[in-house]
Amino acid sequence: MSKRDYYEVLGVSKGAEKAELKKAYRRLAMKNHPDRNPDDKEAEQRFKEAKEAYEVLSDPQKRQMYDQYGHAGVDQSMGGGAGGFGGGEDFNDIFGDIFGDIFGGGGRRGGGGGRRQARGNDLQYNLEISLEEAVKGIEKEIKVPTYVNCDTCDGDGAKPGSGTTTCTTCAGQGAVRMSQGFFSVQQTCPDCQGTGQMIKDPCGDCHGQGRVHKTKELKVTIPAGIDDGMRVRLTGEGEAGGPGAIAGDLYVQVYVKEHPIFKRDGVNLYCEVPLSFVTAALGGKLDVPTLEGKVALTIPAETQTGRLFRLKGKGVKGVRSSMVGDLLCRVILETPVKLNKKQKELLEEFQQTVNDSDGKNSPKQKNWFDGVKKFWDAMTS
Repeated sequence: MSKRDYYEVLGVSKGAEKAELKKAYRRLAMKNHPDRNPDDKEAEQRFKEAKEAYEVLSDPQKRQMYDQYGHAGVDQSMGGGAGGFGGGEDFNDIFGDIFGDIFGGGGRRGGGGGRRQARGNDLQYNLEISLEEAVKGIEKEIKVPTYVNCDTCDGDGAKPGSGTTTCTTCAGQGAVRMSQGFFSVQQTCPDCQGTGQMIKDPCGDCHGQGRVHKTKELKVTIPAGIDDGMRVRLTGEGEAGGPGAIAGDLYVQVYVKEHPIFKRDGVNLYCEVPLSFVTAALGGKLDVPTLEGKVALTIPAETQTGRLFRLKGKGVKGVRSSMVGDLLCRVILETPVKLNKKQKELLEEFQQTVNDSDGKNSPKQKNWFDGVKKFWDAMTS
């Protein structure tokens, strides 16, 4: 039976990039995997067909041979790819942490290739920024001490030119089966740590680990509107894994420094504005700060301390929202201090006029004292 064209199998064009190939293979593999379609021979055949196609087209050398000579150019280099679930790229390369060992890659269903080592550790970097930087967004340069792939051996742990050999303990499967009575358990091979390969001559720089300690300099883009406690993820910038393993991720934890004027609550900003009792009584205009510059705030006459004024659209645009918040200004009445003799005399004269108004100029004060008088009368009667 003649084989279908590999590009046709994956449903991609001949100029498809590797990312497009990977996406197409992942879609077909998820749809037709035997674990999802038990006892469905057609689905199993489609899965094998897609795996074989991806194995060839994802390898630049095999793809070049296939493009030039067709199936005849790659049949000898296929190994166990078409007949089983082994060979080529491990299934975990495609599905990563989503399915993990549910599908198990080459190590579970026979064939060669072994299993990948566990990915490198994720790292966290704490970054402190100002409120202005959080609101507008910024690009920051950070230095992260971590493990990176060894440049000398390109991360495989072997001395250049020496290569690796198939692990004799697991026969390249990356896993061994331990049996006791009726129970049988599959475990990662203790000698090759799941790679299926053994290093004959370790690299002198990384001593066979495939990674070395280094301080990386990275640029991280902080999106506009980010809030205190949010994280930015840099995929693949975490700690490098061992030979054959992918790197972990770097999480940049953002901390926003306390601002001397504003406090943030979601997309809204809050501030307190000192207000003289003259402006509070007579009304007027105040220049209040915003993150975009000064704006005039109109204070109506007879404004009481603690009153909240809302400036629409002067807050923050959320990182996951198109809505811009507001700036809420709370006016706080400021009591005059360090008065001279003339100022004191003027205030005393003013107070006398207020007292003569029989509560007209200070209704809250009058109502409060009337309430206190009633309370004491009730207590003593």
